[in-house]
Amino acid sequence: MGREVSESCVDSLLTEMVSTYSNRFYANKPDLAAHSIEAIGYQVGLQLSERYTMDRSRFGDHLEAIKFICKDFWSELFKKQIDNLKTNHRGTFVLQDTRFRWLSRMSIEPSENGDVPHNNPEAVTENKSTQVTRMHLNFPCGIIRGALSNLGIPCAVSADITNLPACSFVVRIKV
Repeated sequence: MGREVSESCVDSLLTEMVSTYSNRFYANKPDLAAHSIEAIGYQVGLQLSERYTMDRSRFGDHLEAIKFICKDFWSELFKKQIDNLKTNHRGTFVLQDTRFRWLSRMSIEPSENGDVPHNNPEAVTENKSTQVTRMHLNFPCGIIRGALSNLGIPCAVSADITNLPACSFVVRIKV
């Protein structure tokens, strides 16, 4: 039986980490806060990948490693597999989770005051709740990047929010 951590503890830790880095350490530097949170996730991903691959043979190619992340690694973290995996067969993979657990209790408001500007709807800036949600996604992006880095795959990982709690993680392999 492996060690487990209460889901509510992880939720609280993630919320406090985002709040502390965004509002205290780097209140006026959201990019630096995002980078710091992603770096913590990277370290977690390195260590988890080491633990979960201890008894496995090396992966033959990038696709095998990505499939491991989607099935085994994701199952260990979230008790479910990634819902969909897409690739362009040129080093870009999209991992879709239709019910990402760490976003299940979050919501995004259409705009700060509830209105969309009539003259230019595309000029709507991200409201505070969207910024906080995106900040929460830096940690799992770091986890994925750290896990793949440990498997010998240098990459960049970003996240897209589709319709909460659904989100997609875009993995771009560096060559």
